[in-house]
Amino acid sequence: MDTHRTFGEVVIWEDGRLRHVGRVDMTRTALEGFGKTLLADDEVVIEATGNCMAVSRVLSPFVKRVVIANPLQVKAIAHAHVKTDKIDAGTLASLYAAGYLPEIWTPDAATERMRRLVARRYQVVRHRARIKNEVHSILYAHLIPRCPHADLFGRLGRAWLTRQPVPDDERAAIERHIRELDRLGDDLRVLDREIAESALDDAVIKRLLTITGVNLAVAGGLVAAVGDIGRFSSPQKLVSYFGLNPRVRQSGLGAAHHGRISKVGRSHARAMLVEAAWAAAKTPGPLHAFFVRIRARRGHQVAAVAVARKLTVLVWHMLTKEADYLWARPSLVAHKMRSMELQAGKPQKKGNSLGPTYAYNVKELRNQEMRVAEQAQKGYEHFVEAWRPRLPKEKARGRLSPARLE
Repeated sequence: MDTHRTFGEVVIWEDGRLRHVGRVDMTRTALEGFGKTLLADDEVVIEATGNCMAVSRVLSPFVKRVVIANPLQVKAIAHAHVKTDKIDAGTLASLYAAGYLPEIWTPDAATERMRRLVARRYQVVRHRARIKNEVHSILYAHLIPRCPHADLFGRLGRAWLTRQPVPDDERAAIERHIRELDRLGDDLRVLDREIAESALDDAVIKRLLTITGVNLAVAGGLVAAVGDIGRFSSPQKLVSYFGLNPRVRQSGLGAAHHGRISKVGRSHARAMLVEAAWAAAKTPGPLHAFFVRIRARRGHQVAAVAVARKLTVLVWHMLTKEADYLWARPSLVAHKMRSMELQAGKPQKKGNSLGPTYAYNVKELRNQEMRVAEQAQKGYEHFVEAWRPRLPKEKARGRLSPARLE
């Protein structure tokens, strides 16, 4: 079935032949009526589109299986000069019958809900960033100096903003942007609460929170993107799923050329991994030492992406082996857990008894954990200080460049 916004084109593959059925309206009633005409051992193939999950849920009770195909890989395998809905549906049926259809993993209801929450939170955060940039551009256009306060949109920053000499229309635009920011802030708090409520009983999210630099938003986004870690047989598979693997070009006897990362995969999860990489790079530990080592050779941006890839490999090992981060800071982890509970609406605990986050509020205890992380950082630096790049051997160099042998 080649699905669209309002209809789906249906082709049936049976006994090696394709039979065109016609169109089915993309409504629940029409899809249920179409499902009743199918057999219990039939299999339905659709492409991954905006409504594919809803179509799958409606048709699943009537057939043996609903398969969702990867549209990018289908296009690469079966590129046709003549493209119609009927031909596209026939291509899906033929590829699946031949065993060449690239399928995607179908998440369960809880994972799908988490994906929607994380995606909506990401949209709100991006919208807030755009509005803030609009305010900054207005100040820049009228030669207003930089705000002396840390946060332009905080209490002191807004008071300073009202005293700046800008035209009346620009003043009205700034006030509109401020009101929109406040509304989006309320929406963001609601989404954060829903994510926290879903994460309270999730052992995987709690395990990911032990990694320095990973907060609830990043952990929830990674869990929503990965789903079942068992579908990735190696950490390289997970790296490729996030699009953090480099592109490789090689032909004939020439040397392989490694380029930029592929960026093929879940862009939202990749962006959150890079965000977590910047946070981890600023904190003492092995990840900071790794960032400094890559930065000395390749610069800040490449080093941050390398740390994101390192985090992906770390996540795979932690979830596969069901182990927490080795160099976790207990007080920081307890602080993250308690913040998640408060964010989910749990009541505050008052009294004289010490809570699990007591150590986080004691500077000496925090410094003690930081010293342990610094020791781990020095251990990594000592481990890699003897590494030196090795030049290829003469035989290998000659094999890759035959002209040098002449």
